[in-house]
Amino acid sequence: MTWHVAIKQSKLKPGKKKMRTVAKKMVLIGQNDDYYFATEALCRHMRWPLAYGAKVKDDCIRCPLHQTTHKIDTGELVEWSPFPLLPAYGKLVGKLSKQKDLKIYETRVKDGNIEIKID
Repeated sequence: MTWHVAIKQSKLKPGKKKMRTVAKKMVLIGQNDDYYFATEALCRHMRWPLAYGAKVKDDCIRCPLHQTTHKIDTGELVEWSPFPLLPAYGKLVGKLSKQKDLKIYETRVKDGNIEIKID
């Protein structure tokens, strides 16, 4: 596995998230309280970009579209499409698609950059 520079530390403010392409992967990088995190950039339910409205609360990240929720440190699925924006469509897609954990990437700060480890 290799460490890759994802973003300058000064470009990511507390509570904010940025979507970036790193080593040919779309990743979401964010700062929550006093730590940084990196996940795959798209929700596992309907592939919605998490940079557009995802909320991080209680160490979980929640997709704004259908509220699918994952633990921010492990990617473990907590809730699968519990409150669809479009109820019939969201429930149908939720039943037809396989429940999946969110990919999480290890992060570190080095020389003023946030780096993520990608295999």
